[in-house]
Amino acid sequence: MTQRTIPGLHHVTAISGPPQQNVDFFTKLMGQRLVKKTVNFDDPGTYHLYYGNKTADPGTILTFFPFADAGPGRTGPGMASAYAYSVGQGAFDDWIDRLADQAVDFGGPEERFGERMITVADPDGAKVELIEVAGDQAPHLDGFHSATLWLDDIGPTHRLMTDVMGYVEQGYEAKNGEERTRLRAPGDARGAVIDLMRKDASAHCRSGTGTIHHIAFRARDDADQLEWRDRLLADGQRLTPVIDRQYFNAIYFREPGGVLFEIATDPPGFTRDEPLETLGQSLILPEQYEGQRSRLEKILPEIAA
Repeated sequence: MTQRTIPGLHHVTAISGPPQQNVDFFTKLMGQRLVKKTVNFDDPGTYHLYYGNKTADPGTILTFFPFADAGPGRTGPGMASAYAYSVGQGAFDDWIDRLADQAVDFGGPEERFGERMITVADPDGAKVELIEVAGDQAPHLDGFHSATLWLDDIGPTHRLMTDVMGYVEQGYEAKNGEERTRLRAPGDARGAVIDLMRKDASAHCRSGTGTIHHIAFRARDDADQLEWRDRLLADGQRLTPVIDRQYFNAIYFREPGGVLFEIATDPPGFTRDEPLETLGQSLILPEQYEGQRSRLEKILPEIAA
């Protein structure tokens, strides 16, 4: 089998509280486009909201399950603890000014692996990192820089990601009570960086609002995804069958440190059921729930994007 490498992140999925405050934060403050308003496949009485850049490209997609009655979660080992957007050098200071002008609290600037970064908390207290990268960039955030995995033991995850998934170690950093090993996927795709992080302090994770549910990596197409499934099975990982998620096909597994990984296909994409120009404006239901539209429209809270 020809060895392939993961290009980078496809999307990140997190859990939030009430949907309107989530929409306001990501569309108005963070400047993301609401690219899909649909429902949770397993709980159609709950939205599944997708944000991304103007063209809804892989590597820009952040999704949320807004469980209005969910309790707060707690980030800890065995969970992705943060995601970061890339900000060009020409826009980083503008973002600092923008947040200050709007009286939005943020942490930093500080440096991580020689790159300046700031951290903003979303309405549920989750970390949203903005990391400065070389080159100019428009003021809007146009995709992911990285995700951080919090692990008790970095070694097994490091082996999986370098020996099997094709990532390359780029450096090690210890500061502020954290140890980080940086991995990067070859190429220049969005979201190519994964930080493996360990802390000495004991902590226990708990799923809930303000936490990341899973991170998804890109597969170019269905055939590429099946090759990844075979390769991971041969490595001893336990994977789901391929699952149709309407805008991509997905396979899931828990990596050795406990973080839920997904590999998602680039196609068919978010324009399969509505035009690019009007993405996110209408409630789109999976086919199996279309017959329940009237009931679902009554129980789902209204959202003004």
